[in-house]
Amino acid sequence: MASILLAEDEDSMRAFLARALERGGYDVHTAGNGLDALTALLARRFDMLLADIVMPGLDGIELARRAGAAYPDMPIMLITGFAAVALQAHNAKLSRTRVVSKPVHLRSLVAQVNELLAPRT
Repeated sequence: MASILLAEDEDSMRAFLARALERGGYDVHTAGNGLDALTALLARRFDMLLADIVMPGLDGIELARRAGAAYPDMPIMLITGFAAVALQAHNAKLSRTRVVSKPVHLRSLVAQVNELLAPRT
């Protein structure tokens, strides 16, 4: 079972996304902000990072940069409700990174996670 670190500062959104991913067959660990997520990433390896871009303490883009430096092959998915922030994340050229806009459609999100975590041939 693949493990996902979910970093989302909104409690209800974090719970909503975690449930959907768990139903999709993933082992989900959650963090309520970027600093807690970074601590979790440094403590153990996850198969994927899924993070909100706008969070207190450490934003999702910087979290993704640090995660990518530590684990270059780890897929990263960033979520945002702000189009300009999504463009900034896209332009950051983080390898294996995808940006998803809110509102998030759960089936689409799980399908994209499946795609990112699928073995590469």
